[in-house]
Amino acid sequence: MTGVPVPGVSADDAGPRIVGIVQARMGSSRLPGKVLRPLAGRSVLGRVVRAASDSGVLAGLVVATSTDTVDDAVAAECARLDVPCHRGPVDDVLERFLGALAAHPGDAVMRFTADCPLLDPEIITLVASVYRAVPGLDYASTSIARTLPRGLDVEIIRAETLRTLGRLATDHHRVHVTSYAYTHPELFRVLGVTLTPDRSALRLTLDTEQDWTLVSAIIDHFGDVSVPLAKLADWLDGQPRLRALNADVRQKNLEES
Repeated sequence: MTGVPVPGVSADDAGPRIVGIVQARMGSSRLPGKVLRPLAGRSVLGRVVRAASDSGVLAGLVVATSTDTVDDAVAAECARLDVPCHRGPVDDVLERFLGALAAHPGDAVMRFTADCPLLDPEIITLVASVYRAVPGLDYASTSIARTLPRGLDVEIIRAETLRTLGRLATDHHRVHVTSYAYTHPELFRVLGVTLTPDRSALRLTLDTEQDWTLVSAIIDHFGDVSVPLAKLADWLDGQPRLRALNADVRQKNLEES
């Protein structure tokens, strides 16, 4: 089995075979259990899986969680969503990804985190198109020169490059999976993807109760749909009170788990 089939793309399509891997676990220092919180009748993880699938660029999709018993709930949600689940080390997320890739092979991996319920399928499609258009890329991401809100970033890494990271990366780089690649551009061919206008001041990820309050308000307004970033940003422009809810939340440093 090579991951759940995704409508719109077949294994025979031209270009590299891209597999999506969603990292998800119940443990979170600031918001435990966030990946299974409900939003308009769908779990946060379920929204990420849907957005990734709706992009139409993935030949397969798998969720990578840990072997910790607390993550039995994540595995159960994967079964309910009918998406494959690979389980690996709690703290070595890179090893978890390598195990998922070995079980569900592809030429490249799109990495998703399960705390991004507002992920935009159109941006996923764009980044995949850029990656396919530039031969020999090791890694491409929207977060190298950030213009997107946190929570909407997309990254893709060549499968062989990911395996190389498995041999080279240590410490916090094994938690952040791809960070060794983009912090060592002298070793890897890295490309930053930027979109205008700059909306990096918005915070649309899910890591604190303030984030949860904002995301819940957004979903209450738009419902159980994936909202294009331009439409969402235009609406938030008229909602200064909502934007202020998590404006002061500090993003963790790369060295923090």
